[in-house]
Amino acid sequence: MSTETSLFELSRPGRQAWSLPELDVPGLDPEQVFGSAARKDNSLPELSEIDIARHFTRLSVLNHHVDKGFYPLGSCTMKYNPKVNEQAARLPGFSDIHPLLPESACQGALKLMYELGQYLKEITGLDAITLQPAAGAHGELTGIMMIRNYFEKKGENRTDVLVPDSAHGTNPASVTVSGYKSVQVKSNEKGRIDLAELKQACSENVACLMVTNPNTLGIFETESRQICDIVHSCGALVYLDGANLNAYMGIHRPGDAGFDAMHINLHKTLSTPHGGGGPGGGPVAIKAILEPFLPKPVIRMSKDEGRRTKASSGNSTLDTRHSTFRYWLDYDRPDSIGRVLAFSGHFGVFVKAYTYIRMLGSQGLRDAAECAVLNANYVRAGLEGIYDLPYKERCLHEVVFSGSNFRQYGVRTLDIAKRLLDYGIHAPTIYFPLIVAEALMIEPTETESRQSLDRFIQAMKEIAEQAKTDPEQLHEAPTQTPVRRLDEARASRQLDVNYQEPGN
Repeated sequence: MSTETSLFELSRPGRQAWSLPELDVPGLDPEQVFGSAARKDNSLPELSEIDIARHFTRLSVLNHHVDKGFYPLGSCTMKYNPKVNEQAARLPGFSDIHPLLPESACQGALKLMYELGQYLKEITGLDAITLQPAAGAHGELTGIMMIRNYFEKKGENRTDVLVPDSAHGTNPASVTVSGYKSVQVKSNEKGRIDLAELKQACSENVACLMVTNPNTLGIFETESRQICDIVHSCGALVYLDGANLNAYMGIHRPGDAGFDAMHINLHKTLSTPHGGGGPGGGPVAIKAILEPFLPKPVIRMSKDEGRRTKASSGNSTLDTRHSTFRYWLDYDRPDSIGRVLAFSGHFGVFVKAYTYIRMLGSQGLRDAAECAVLNANYVRAGLEGIYDLPYKERCLHEVVFSGSNFRQYGVRTLDIAKRLLDYGIHAPTIYFPLIVAEALMIEPTETESRQSLDRFIQAMKEIAEQAKTDPEQLHEAPTQTPVRRLDEARASRQLDVNYQEPGN
């Protein structure tokens, strides 16, 4: 049995990774500076550079990540992240700047954020934007707060927000935190919003409808225009959960369909790594009617006509005027909902999203969306008939199967997911969406090859056969991972980093 120990256990007296010069200033007792707040034990691990490098390398290969293998988490968009984005974000001019620099000293950063906002408005078909929100749910909260202020400014006391049963789980939470009451709208037999149900739910009490499109079944709401018209007819607005924008960017613009506000998950749609606690980005794009309520500050651009100069070109002299653009932060916004995040948002995420958009261009973004849809439907076709498919509509970027047909063998979706880990493949999202029993929510993303998808499909087929012939094998899975099946709730609260070889 081999184990991976902690840095303190690896520590040996006298080892060091680098040498520091002798102290050339008087030493101080920490208690003289910090008083009772001073640490009583100031010991740190003593390690060589190779001890440190090997320890973290061993830990990194035990963890599953997109660079290591397929990661088909439905709804989470665990796409591969181009390394050029990371390189751009680490450029000294971006990584070393401070958010409290004066505007004159960070014109490049302000320009990048301004242009990113312009691109996102073009992609969504909306009129104004804030980059501040830190992630998708934070964007939802920001959008609903702006909608609330909009109705308060009009003197309307609306109380309800409609949320379809196929929406992301964060939607009703954002509604509640915003002070509204969440009212569920049921889906029809095709997995889309039931228009009759929607019409019945609409009233003067409704502030907005929150739509996830494509919804959590991976199905596109083809009647978006009718949905928006129904909601607008009672004076309410329509908010789009844009977490699944990667399914239609460059193909469909929500603003053109009548949506009034939406957030964009930069860390899902535009390649910044997702998961691991962040950072993320959840910009909110809106129609002009909501613009006064944007969080402040708002990034502005003003054109400054500079001095004239003479420039020679061949035998002629050109009289030119240098045009410069000045970027600045607008705080003078009396109707703003205020700040929703310190400074202007997660700047490193902005750089990666900006790089991704500039690298692909408009056609490249459309190609990415089409490949995401193609890959999801390839998986759908490969597994249909083996796993239950509750909704037969063609999917977009993700497909939702059910493991219900294996209950007769005593096998549940959890067993299927755990067994998949033995194949070196991360499990898909399970037991969500809630409207599908024993759900398996699979999103391959556009960055996976056909060979990768074939390997996943074959593994899922083998597991389906094992469920019938040797269900106990699935109950015991995983057997080839660093740890066996865990109590996930307890493991997240009582973390143990000790590693044992599989089988021990």
